[in-house]
Amino acid sequence: MRYLSIGSQYEAAEELKRVGVDPYGITAMIPKMKNINILLEGIECKVANILKQEMLSCGGDVAVARGSVECSIEKTDALIIGTIKQVKALVDKISLQPFGLKRISADLKNLLGNLTREGFVVKTPRREIPLEKKTLLMGVINVTPDSFSDGGIFANVDEAVEYGIRMEGDGADIIDVGGESSRPGSDPVSTEEEMRRVIPVIESLGKRVTVPLSIDTTKSEIARIALDAGAEIVNDISALRFDENMAATVAHYKVPVILMHMRGTPKTMQEGDLTYSSLRSDIMGFLEERIEAALSVGIERDAIIVDPGIGFGKTSEDNIRLLKYLEEFKGLGRPILIGTSRKGFIGRTTGGEVKDRLAGTAATVTAAILKGANVVRVHDVGFMKKVAVMADAIKNVQ
Repeated sequence: MRYLSIGSQYEAAEELKRVGVDPYGITAMIPKMKNINILLEGIECKVANILKQEMLSCGGDVAVARGSVECSIEKTDALIIGTIKQVKALVDKISLQPFGLKRISADLKNLLGNLTREGFVVKTPRREIPLEKKTLLMGVINVTPDSFSDGGIFANVDEAVEYGIRMEGDGADIIDVGGESSRPGSDPVSTEEEMRRVIPVIESLGKRVTVPLSIDTTKSEIARIALDAGAEIVNDISALRFDENMAATVAHYKVPVILMHMRGTPKTMQEGDLTYSSLRSDIMGFLEERIEAALSVGIERDAIIVDPGIGFGKTSEDNIRLLKYLEEFKGLGRPILIGTSRKGFIGRTTGGEVKDRLAGTAATVTAAILKGANVVRVHDVGFMKKVAVMADAIKNVQ
């Protein structure tokens, strides 16, 4: 006998087929084969007690704080433990109950749908971009003098454009063009200077490559002109917070937008106390809030991509934890973008300067893909293309 590691619905179905289970039985048994743990934070003890009672009746359990049963404490976290089938049964049982349980039922149902979703399709005004079994590579062009990794390497627009063309040939699926450094401690640049740096590159590159271009900016005016010049995606590290007109601009152009988590600004994000009350919960809550803010101004949910913001207001240990637990962000129900390429936490972990971080970057890209990233933002496209292809092969093997 041997233990079976069942990591997906597909793997469960394949094992059931090998056993010879009929199609109806496969549909019925898949939810019984994968355990799931769902944390509810800060709920009333009476609500936690009802959840525990109902989940026990479904064959699962709910872990709560000591003192919650007799309500000697005001609130508790509650960890729902069971199979997908048992949690679905709980959803049904509490769907019409009082004390906010109806809302919890709806949230649980939505979360289960997000966690079991197999893929996405993101639409730009020019094309559909599938985000399914193949992880996409976003190649980076920093038209800046001071980016931490590749600042100042382009003497003119033609060199930047030729570099972008080579990236497409090396396997880039998206090319991200930025004109303002976001390295820790960096100062913002004027709109005029950022425009001078990026718009000629986007205008020229858009005529010479077939992959979509992304504009990496926090300024709505830059985004608007870049989209008119040929860009199809907005990558906003502020998650629409730094410019009050950015959200409306994205909604007007009906383009995908990448919402990233960051505390403070690039100038201040690594200063002071970097402690989080709960790293993953805090970042998840931030991204949920920014998704809702985007939806409120007319941005379509299907146009949103989320980025936990590796290296932005986080310690090295935080960045590593985010990679380890990246799968949890699938609960947001949106594609996940990860950018670890050449970042400082890799150097602090493996040693060496920026030029020595290729192997460490490859390890983080592999981990991110195996944990659910849909897009990886990288500098060394040709090398990382092979890394991504191998990681995808491992993840998708039958």
